[in-house]
Amino acid sequence: MTAKRIPAKFYRTYSGSEPVREWLKSLNQEERRLIGIDIKTVEYGWPIGMPTCRPMGKGLFEVRTNLPLGKVARVFFCIYENQMILLHGFIKKTQKTPKQDLNLALERKRKLEQKK
Repeated sequence: MTAKRIPAKFYRTYSGSEPVREWLKSLNQEERRLIGIDIKTVEYGWPIGMPTCRPMGKGLFEVRTNLPLGKVARVFFCIYENQMILLHGFIKKTQKTPKQDLNLALERKRKLEQKK
């Protein structure tokens, strides 16, 4: 088996919580499985494009997962120290990515990069 090109890690807040891990735990088993498969596809296939992964600008990317019942999940990540840092996950309710979700991911990315 080939090695992961960019291993995924959960973003951790100063208080020690991992927002994406907690969000994933709130989903049902099938949804978690499908999102996990797409994250794994990025880990092994990086760099990878549509339909699984899309650049969002400012060093941010999204993993795109179609879930049962027409639901759509997104996990924002950045590449930091050769790792895929999972910054924010959410279920998309509209065609356009909500600005607050994008801003939250960018804020977490900024905090991560400040730790250097």
